Amino acid sequence: ADALFRIRSETKPVTGVAMLILYQEGKWKLDDPVTKYLPELANLRVANGVDAEGRLILAPVNRPPTMRELMTHTAGFAYGLADDPGSVADQAYYRAGVLQSDSLEHMVQKVAMLPMYAQPGALWRYSVAADIQGYIVERLSGQPLPVFMEERIFRPLGMKDTAFWAPPEKLPRLAALYDGDPATGALAPAMEGAWRDVSKPPATPLGGGGLVSTAGDFARFAQMILNKGVLDGVRILRPETVALMTQNHLPPGFVVTTNGTTGVLNPGPKPFPFAAGMGYGIDMAVAVDPAASGAPVGPGTVSWGGSAGTWFWIDPANDLFFVGMIQRLGGVGAGLDATTRTVVYQALERPPVKEAKLGSTQ
Repeated sequence: ADALFRIRSETKPVTGVAMLILYQEGKWKLDDPVTKYLPELANLRVANGVDAEGRLILAPVNRPPTMRELMTHTAGFAYGLADDPGSVADQAYYRAGVLQSDSLEHMVQKVAMLPMYAQPGALWRYSVAADIQGYIVERLSGQPLPVFMEERIFRPLGMKDTAFWAPPEKLPRLAALYDGDPATGALAPAMEGAWRDVSKPPATPLGGGGLVSTAGDFARFAQMILNKGVLDGVRILRPETVALMTQNHLPPGFVVTTNGTTGVLNPGPKPFPFAAGMGYGIDMAVAVDPAASGAPVGPGTVSWGGSAGTWFWIDPANDLFFVGMIQRLGGVGAGLDATTRTVVYQALERPPVKEAKLGSTQ
């Protein structure tokens, strides 16, 4: 029950909360340009393919991305998690080792020199946005990101086992990480680079995917969100700030909708690349129209997961949250996300249906 898990991209909502703590203090606004806080990003350029000699074609951004776009993966940045042959921007990030930088400052310096994936506001693209947010937290607070999170989130919430690394006395509790053998499908120990090593403090604490935590710790974080920002008498966020975090911030053209007469998906010009009826809030997905997505969750349910096999959702309509943790690479919960939602909602007790009286047309 107290095993430590690499929660990877589940770190993003935690970074979002760190940002919103500073938002409450008046340190930034959603529609401010990112360059107000990171002037080194003033000369961003967008990759427009390559020329006949294989050189990148670059164009200046039309405008700086906004903080709202940074918080919703619509700012136009790339990620560089892999050497993506379909994206010259992701290739450039990968080859520059953006996520393996010496510090968050160094990471942002690299991003400033590398091509953007798209113009700001043009589309939704998973990116280093939350990692950049982590550096903004450092700039605005004057504290290293791990220190800020410990003092303002983890310690107040009693999340005693959540951090960017596991010290020696806790390493025996670190869950083994597995991967599937591509030839046989059999589980095998995962082989990862040194930058993913959680047994020592990282040079670059990644706000997009660096935390380790336990199921119990993350449950306290989820309960705080479900409680509109408070847990055990300790308030982290105001109710209106939680409402801001958990509402959809994507323009209508980004959210895939369902045509009520034909049932045909209408993706619009800039679709959000998930199920119909889904949107995106501050660093996590939002169920705008669960009926369209086919998910059994209540409207306003927020969720996200991590690539090492962790996932969660928070459903205010049904007053519940769920935290799932395994350690297998290859996607959120290795397919268990949908299965656990079905099982949970089948198990909910509903008000009893009144029996119809004899002769009634009910």
